[in-house]
Amino acid sequence: MYYSGKRRGEDGIAAVIDFLLSNARLVLGVGGAAVLGIATLAVKRLIERAGRPPDEKPDKKMTDSWEELSLVSASPKLLHKGIEGVVMKQIAAATKKAELSQPIPLPSPESQRCDADQPQRRKRMDLCVMTFAERLQQYYRTRVCLSAKEVSVAQQRALDIATEIQAFLHSKHPDMPLGDMTLAGSLLDDLQVVKADHACLIVPLQLESSLWTPIAGEDTFLGHPQYCMVRRENLEYFPRGRSYWDRHLLGGYLSSRLVSEQLGKTVMESMNWPSLTGTLECEVRPVLGSPELKLEIEGLTQSSYDSGERFYITMLPTVRLGEMKLTAQREITGSFDYVWYQSLYTSETARLAALDKADSGVRRKCLKTLKAVCRNCPSLRKLNGSHLSNVILHMSEKETDWSESSFADRFQQAITELIGYLETGILPSYFKPNVNLFQGFTEDDIDEMGFMLYCAVTEPEILLI
Repeated sequence: MYYSGKRRGEDGIAAVIDFLLSNARLVLGVGGAAVLGIATLAVKRLIERAGRPPDEKPDKKMTDSWEELSLVSASPKLLHKGIEGVVMKQIAAATKKAELSQPIPLPSPESQRCDADQPQRRKRMDLCVMTFAERLQQYYRTRVCLSAKEVSVAQQRALDIATEIQAFLHSKHPDMPLGDMTLAGSLLDDLQVVKADHACLIVPLQLESSLWTPIAGEDTFLGHPQYCMVRRENLEYFPRGRSYWDRHLLGGYLSSRLVSEQLGKTVMESMNWPSLTGTLECEVRPVLGSPELKLEIEGLTQSSYDSGERFYITMLPTVRLGEMKLTAQREITGSFDYVWYQSLYTSETARLAALDKADSGVRRKCLKTLKAVCRNCPSLRKLNGSHLSNVILHMSEKETDWSESSFADRFQQAITELIGYLETGILPSYFKPNVNLFQGFTEDDIDEMGFMLYCAVTEPEILLI
């Protein structure tokens, strides 16, 4: 190491660089060591170029520049998810410093005539400079919020489809005890961002409270607080067949799979979708092969039809017994045929709305902005509304200033809080602390999201691209 340097004074730097690179894998992992090695090598070459004599050939300088660009393009997949700008900015700054060692050309007569316009041009450029808080407000207005017309059209189409489905079910199975279908989800709660593209249709099952009992998730053999069961009671006094839903029993419990399969066969496979398409003036078709009961709608408006945008409606069979509201979501519960999912979306949304109403806060605004950022950034798309809602709810327990003037500060604080949860791999649910909302993430997922957010701590503008 002591004799590998080309010039005097480089020995100590080389020793430090070699030591860092040799131990980086132990500290940062494979991806982090690769990024550190690429950045270190690029900076080292820039330092060497800055010390070259000014009469060196420009072709050699151009070759070095393309070598540095190739180093950045050869970085791991994390850099290709939006981090290139951070590395390129550092390289550009170092390149600018290196260019200062070159001879300064004499100004031409034309440039001297334009010197008088420089102050006015500089003032105009200063007006274009925006702080991060101003850019965040602009991002919220232009890329987060939906227009009232777009939301109204989507809600009306979803309600029209719900009316047609309920009428068909009543004619096909008049003895099936169902309540009135209603819309739910972020579209109805003014929490949908970027574009109106999905809604939930609640299909309420009417169960006799004397014959059915909900079993909390903590009391089942699964032990998951959100995986509940519905047990049939009093079989000795009210034998099987007294309730319509007895035909969906599985081992003495109401099966979410059997209920979903019946609704799927009745609605998805039996309805006359071409006729419904002509009635509603938009294409409606079922999404087959999915564990969800999902409909795809194309052509809500003429502009969405021309752009090929789709709108999706997910049907959720729902059981309400006492204070428990359970839904059949097989995409979440998996192969457990008799398990019902207890969603906390309604409780989380109501809590955020109540807190904002109490102090005129911006919690919901911050949530919508974070949702749009995660949706637009490929590295962060696995962070959904539930993750972000719980982060903000946890922040509300220790942070009191949620005024409009602190919007940017709370946004950046949420990024920092997310990094902390990702480092531990645990994000506890606000209403059920035993539930880890990061349970389904792999180590690669956590590393990828953590790296992107860590870069956003020093360069938050990369999230608004």
